[in-house]
Amino acid sequence: MPAQPPERHVLPDRRVLRSRAALEAALRELVTERDLRQISVADLTKRAGVNRSTFYEHYADVHDLAVAACTATYDQLVAAAPIPHGRLAPDGGPLPNPLPALFTHVAEHAPLYRALLCDEGSARMINHLLHRITVAARVSQGLGGSAGADEGAAEGAVEDTPHDPVSAFLAGAVLGTVIDWLRRDCPGTPGEIGDAVWPYAMA
Repeated sequence: MPAQPPERHVLPDRRVLRSRAALEAALRELVTERDLRQISVADLTKRAGVNRSTFYEHYADVHDLAVAACTATYDQLVAAAPIPHGRLAPDGGPLPNPLPALFTHVAEHAPLYRALLCDEGSARMINHLLHRITVAARVSQGLGGSAGADEGAAEGAVEDTPHDPVSAFLAGAVLGTVIDWLRRDCPGTPGEIGDAVWPYAMA
């Protein structure tokens, strides 16, 4: 029996990549100008310079595009938020406070996060980010999972994540504080907010 040729991985067509990049860039621009619920497929395709059929070749709806467009930004947030489980530093001393870096990141991307996470935002986006932060908390504690493995929405993905109520609790507390801070137009400096929250995260 002749040997089978090795399986080849087909790279996405460059036109596909360009279309996706244009639509994702359009979404990022538009959420700084208006509420997510006010953005239509027509708005996006006009800003991106593609036709409506191209949009539906890649995304089910505006929220589906929003998940894809914001994944990289979400990963930056997760990377900036090592959520503690009350662990000490390797030398046995207290852990340095990572939360000012987290709130600095949020402040730098405030229009995007406010549009996606606050009152006129998307429950799908909130669930997606909550799941990613929870997984990141598990990874930071060596409990398994991969913070970058799930690129889709949180629906259904949570079933593949081992139950860890402590990580879920801490992720919810962090995200809840972020959303409240955004709703209040980010009062105080990132350092002040991080210092205020840190003792409770370590409790």
